[in-house]
Amino acid sequence: MLQDPMLWSMLIGVGVIVLVGGLGLVMTGSFGKIAEQRLEDLTGGGAKKSREALSSGILLRPSAINLGGGSLWAKLIPNPANLNLLYEQADVNLTFNSFMAMVLGLGLVGILVGLFFHLPWLTLPIGSLFLASLPFLWLLKRKQRRIRKFVEAMPEAVELISRALRAGHGLASGLHLVAEEMRGPLADEFNRVFEEQNFGIPIEISLRNMADRIPVMDVRFFVIAIIIQRVTGGDLAEVLDKIGKLIRQRFELLGHVKALTAEGRLSGIVLLALPPGLLAFLSFSNFAYISPLFTTSVGTKMLAITAAFQVLGAWMINKIVAIKV
Repeated sequence: MLQDPMLWSMLIGVGVIVLVGGLGLVMTGSFGKIAEQRLEDLTGGGAKKSREALSSGILLRPSAINLGGGSLWAKLIPNPANLNLLYEQADVNLTFNSFMAMVLGLGLVGILVGLFFHLPWLTLPIGSLFLASLPFLWLLKRKQRRIRKFVEAMPEAVELISRALRAGHGLASGLHLVAEEMRGPLADEFNRVFEEQNFGIPIEISLRNMADRIPVMDVRFFVIAIIIQRVTGGDLAEVLDKIGKLIRQRFELLGHVKALTAEGRLSGIVLLALPPGLLAFLSFSNFAYISPLFTTSVGTKMLAITAAFQVLGAWMINKIVAIKV
């Protein structure tokens, strides 16, 4: 059946239609309507915003995913709020329609590749899901890298705000100074907090939103200290000095932990890489020897069980070597 030219023509035609439709969906985004809505919100022409709408930062940056009832993604995605938060944390300069077109395109490529190589029908959805999940894995990796850069610059930012407070500046001026003098994700986040409080959003809500976007303990220490000080009073500069010192000590302890667990992490990488590496080597050197794994039902079940044990082993090794500081 797979040798039928008519079937291949239909599959190629469906693939072209999906790709063209995805490109059309990407290129017909209503950027003008979004800009007009933001201007209307800023000038007060729109409806009165609730406190929750203001706390979401919608005045400065529209949500990546429209959570309204008429949104297609809000109906298809089980939890669009979490995905929207992940998209914000990764800080991707790509529209969500383009991102989802990429996901659907990779899923279709997985099915077409499986049909081209005459793989069993059971493996087609597995390959499609694997390729479709790559953009989400890329988002997670980008989020982790961005948070790491933020935390690495956190002690300097906290000390800079402390020095600004001692020089007579206000907290908002200290946040603005960090946004101007520093670079990277930290400057972007502090600038967003500064701009939000300029537009009338309470600074406590803006700081809590930043703590949600950067979910690490050091940022929560910083935000909680500022919120408590604004309620009870006290020397905020001294508190920030102690927080900066605490963050540096946590970094030192984290470095010691990484050095002590380096052997275990390297052993885990080697053990997890051996089975797929050996499978790839045998596929190129002697494919006939391992072909039953792909051509028989018993072989595909063995591959699925092996993959499940690989995931279980990776989780167990990660639990052993991951020590929270």
